[in-house]
Amino acid sequence: MVNSILPSKKIMSKLGKTNAEFGLIEEGDKILVGLSGGKDSLTMIHAMKEQQRRAPFKFEFLAVTISYGMGENFDALTKHCELYGIPYKVIDTKVYELAKEKIRKNSSFCSFFSRMRRGYLYSAAQENGCNKVALGHHLDDAAESFFMNFIYNGQMRSLAPIYKAENGLIVIRPLIQMRERQLLAFVEENNIEAIGDEACPAMRFDVKMPHARASTKKMLAKMEQDLPSLFTSLNAAFNNISVESFFDKEKFSLE
Repeated sequence: MVNSILPSKKIMSKLGKTNAEFGLIEEGDKILVGLSGGKDSLTMIHAMKEQQRRAPFKFEFLAVTISYGMGENFDALTKHCELYGIPYKVIDTKVYELAKEKIRKNSSFCSFFSRMRRGYLYSAAQENGCNKVALGHHLDDAAESFFMNFIYNGQMRSLAPIYKAENGLIVIRPLIQMRERQLLAFVEENNIEAIGDEACPAMRFDVKMPHARASTKKMLAKMEQDLPSLFTSLNAAFNNISVESFFDKEKFSLE
């Protein structure tokens, strides 16, 4: 008998509602799930495992970890997936060595690692016959991305629940309407050992870490203290966009 960890009713309810609203997981899907070993992706694999049992349709998923080639040890993650009957693969790369040259040129090393990781996940999906890739972003990530783009880039942009990549793969974010604290509570309550920032390859470089995300996270925490319904309102606003009310002349409606 395969062991199981049951996510909370709130997590499964939100997963089901998000899936129904955006059509993320469908009959016959084979989904590659990016598994970093952090709290977000660990919650996602267990929620999707339970969703397999509950859903009135059949789908498969494969958890995949991208190794940056810096001596990571994924034995604990491998054993965890074996224990809970979760198909799992580690993809070895040389991203860490490639990044050294990029960082010496003062490139954005965070975006470099993210871009390379995403590329390897896409390739692994195609090689393993997957039609979708699932990423573990949550509502806090979406809010932070929105305000970072707003403040630093002058752009109204966030994280979509589902979109099509240039190579034709469908990318989904099953946790996008969940709060980060829900995911943290899941791993803590179940004594799951999650990988944290120590696994970030950028931590091994002697460079000043980007401040934008940390500053934005701090700003949102302060805003939520003053406005407890902030994230509820943000989630609603992301579903209620009046594009004609902004300064984009192509979106003006004069009829």
